[in-house]
Amino acid sequence: MHRLIIDTDPGVDDAHAILMALAHPNARVEAITVVAGNVGLEHTAPNALKILDVAGADVPVYRGAAGPLVLPSENAAGVHGADGLGDAGLPVSSRHFEAEHAANALVRLANAEPGALTLIAIGPLTNLALAVRLDPELPGKFKKLVVMGGAIHSRGNTSTASAEFNIFADPEAAHVVFSTWPRLTLVSWETTLAHGFSAEVVQRFFKLGTPRAEFFRRTNEKLITYVTEVLGREMLFAPDGLAMAVALEPEIVKHAEVRPVTIELHGRHTRGQTVIDWLGRGGKPANVEIVLEVDLQRFISLMELGLR
Repeated sequence: MHRLIIDTDPGVDDAHAILMALAHPNARVEAITVVAGNVGLEHTAPNALKILDVAGADVPVYRGAAGPLVLPSENAAGVHGADGLGDAGLPVSSRHFEAEHAANALVRLANAEPGALTLIAIGPLTNLALAVRLDPELPGKFKKLVVMGGAIHSRGNTSTASAEFNIFADPEAAHVVFSTWPRLTLVSWETTLAHGFSAEVVQRFFKLGTPRAEFFRRTNEKLITYVTEVLGREMLFAPDGLAMAVALEPEIVKHAEVRPVTIELHGRHTRGQTVIDWLGRGGKPANVEIVLEVDLQRFISLMELGLR
């Protein structure tokens, strides 16, 4: 049984990932910690409650950082909608947040059962960085960390062309996490682009006829338009869902490489870039398992599982 904490900034594809985790027979979501990212915390935190409404699940939700550690950053409202869930007009949830800050909750939960919990981070890494500063030994207390983030070949999706959104949104936080975690698993933006859903598969998801599938359809309309008009592809990409699939079923990974990864903080044109030492020339320890290829058909099946 995978016991998960999901750190997230919901976010349309965050919602897909959370639904997948809640539906998986070999997983239990122990907590959801929320950070600002795709949109502000005033939207991402309530969105987590709305997703739980759709799933009919009871999971404690902890609000965390409302912004990056150092410098302000751009959001992704143009992709996810002003409310973060595709401007689908979803009703406000009657659920309540936990009083504890997300960073404190991460520290408490990890210390309560060292080695028992898998942490899946599908937003900016601000909450994780704060938690590590509170407890420098925290990285050794989680069973595993899976991160959706990074542009491993510098094909980014932000105004810094070589940076991926989650890392670019708070590079200093990413630096803290990447420099303190002895080993983490990374699912990058380029790996996401290599594992998209065709228009036919998306229509299959839409036609499942469940409340979750209808939620998926409503929240994805704006995103599909963005992918078609901006990326020029008649496909749908689910970066956070892909990272969740890797966390839930590690055997889905068909090809991965372990390499040293650092975060660029100061480059005028490269701030937030994930710098991969592919040849091992820098002499630093290999700290990141970089996922390059997964079983696409199994990924599609897991996405469908979350929509049933």
